Amino acid sequence: MVIFYFILTIIIILILSSIKQVNQYEKGVKFRFGKFIGIMQPGWRIIWPIINNWKRVDLRIKTIDVASQECVSKDNISIKVNAVLYYKVSHADKAIIEVENYNYAVSQLSQTTMRNIVGEFELDEILQQREKLSKKIQEIVDKDTDIFGIKVTKIEIKDIEISENMKRAIARAAEAMRERRGNIIKAEGEVIASDNLAKAATTLSKADGALHLRTLQTLSDLSSDKSNTVIFAIPLEILRAFERFKKK
Repeated sequence: MVIFYFILTIIIILILSSIKQVNQYEKGVKFRFGKFIGIMQPGWRIIWPIINNWKRVDLRIKTIDVASQECVSKDNISIKVNAVLYYKVSHADKAIIEVENYNYAVSQLSQTTMRNIVGEFELDEILQQREKLSKKIQEIVDKDTDIFGIKVTKIEIKDIEISENMKRAIARAAEAMRERRGNIIKAEGEVIASDNLAKAATTLSKADGALHLRTLQTLSDLSSDKSNTVIFAIPLEILRAFERFKKK
């Protein structure tokens, strides 16, 4: 009787120790005598010791901080770039069978890909088109990690570091560009003003008495300030009238 209870206790302990829980956000990769036999879905599952074993795979989105990489841009400028990568396991069996450590593999692949892709762009493009750069890196890493059963959902470039000398050169270039733009705007304004003055002069010269009225208006504006000294100028129309009178 004692032996019976002993055997029963061992069986109960064996069954209890064989029960494994797979959480909702996980899947289990099951092996029998070292051979893959299937995927364990969430819930309680029986894994018999010695005969079976299994690997737990987390299916939630994971984040990898891609370490800062020394890169050389297409125009031969040394920069440091780091990024953050988001991925998830899409095929639990591949993630366990095809690669020893999928997290490490994704990290290393993203670093080398980032260095290669940054080298295809000039510095101005890297600084101004981060989204395009990130998208291209994501597409390549996502394609190369398909064999691991990994889906790369997003890559974001965080920081781009350049040397102090290059920062000063960029600042000088930006200042020169702003000064150039200001000069262009000023010159365009002067051209418009001169055109308007020419049109006004043409209109005044064609209308009899127009210049005299303009002169009177100017005198009226000047007289509003008592500190002004007004020297009256004879309008050209009057001088021309005298010229015609002399000819007669």
